[in-house]
Amino acid sequence: MKLQPPFPTGSIQYFSYESACLQHNPLGDPHIRTHTLYLPAATEAPLPLLVNLAGFFGSGFSSLNWRPFQESLPQRLDRLIAHGHMPPVAILFPDCFTRLGGNQFINSPGIGRYADFLCEELVPFVETTYGCGGSGKRGVFGKSSGGYGALMHGMSAAGTSHITNGFWSAVACHSGDMGFAWGYAPDFPNCLQQLDKFDSSIEGFLRHLEHKKKPSNEEMEALMTLAMAATYDPDPSTFMGIRLPVTLDTCEWIPDRWRNWLRHDPLEIVENHANALRRLKGLFIDCGTKDQYRLHFGARRLHRKLEELGIAHRYEEFPDTHSGIDYRLDESLVYLARCVA
Repeated sequence: MKLQPPFPTGSIQYFSYESACLQHNPLGDPHIRTHTLYLPAATEAPLPLLVNLAGFFGSGFSSLNWRPFQESLPQRLDRLIAHGHMPPVAILFPDCFTRLGGNQFINSPGIGRYADFLCEELVPFVETTYGCGGSGKRGVFGKSSGGYGALMHGMSAAGTSHITNGFWSAVACHSGDMGFAWGYAPDFPNCLQQLDKFDSSIEGFLRHLEHKKKPSNEEMEALMTLAMAATYDPDPSTFMGIRLPVTLDTCEWIPDRWRNWLRHDPLEIVENHANALRRLKGLFIDCGTKDQYRLHFGARRLHRKLEELGIAHRYEEFPDTHSGIDYRLDESLVYLARCVA
């Protein structure tokens, strides 16, 4: 039984937004979507605004779900605010789901202008409509793909003029994609094995998947790999803009293609965006030491590079995997809220 908490609870606002940035996006995904906003029971004017970027295969609605013996994100916020651990904040849960299963929250000719959508349209709309956020009072956070997106936005590497001008004030990256050589490269053989069932046809595989009632774990992992290809190295002449950085028969590297992926790896480009990171009020990075996608190796290297560059940040490791780690938000949300208060 879910018990009523012994403290005030916030509210969830649902609103629809029609995006010019996402209209005619390459995947044909809807440009009119419903998004959600958490407003705390205790309010101060104006409230700071945090934006939650969902992990791959998730959307803004995912964080609102009730879970047995656990907290949804709004319930977690209610507790942290009521107990005085963090000041009241508004939190935006954007719906950025795509036909390929998710988003990295950067501008991509193969996926769409999602960085522009967030920074030029959705966040300004929310701030104007609900009287929250604004310059110096705006942060972004996420886990996995969402953590990657948050970090890239903080690095001014997502491709919008707003971000270059210091759009975000604080960033939290939980188990974010980085160190592509460890995080992505081991997944290509599985992807090719799934494509083999369709004569190495990406289109054949994707059309099969769209009609399958219950895709396997291996098929979902292959879909994620294909989505990364459409994000980092799209080819408009191919189905859904997807081309892989390996040969389809022998899984040999295609150097030019792989170099295009690495241009989006935070570990490879952090030096180019050091000044943007130095301007942040707060930068939080963590990763589990048992991460099944091997992302802790990239996180450790990024931490070392940030130290070498003299970029202030908070870095933590914890003894857990990539999954079921929402409890880590107790650390990052308190940190971010204090940075943007």
